[in-house]
Amino acid sequence: MIETKNLTLYFFNGCPFCAKVMNFLKENNIVVSMKNIHEEEGAKEELIRIGGKGQVPCLVINGKALYESDDIIEWFREKI
Repeated sequence: MIETKNLTLYFFNGCPFCAKVMNFLKENNIVVSMKNIHEEEGAKEELIRIGGKGQVPCLVINGKALYESDDIIEWFREKI
């Protein structure tokens, strides 16, 4: 299993684009910190503070936001 540090995936349940990213992570045994913006207090505000918007999925890499499910999956394919 691959564990990654300094990565956080912001998501919410029922989002098909979030599910796409989470399925990719699961299939590739990649574990990242995850924050549900609808269930975790302050998570949405934190995401907006980091990236400037509340769009999910959003992978925060060393404090920088990466949006769009295809871009997030491609980042993992290149880096992991």
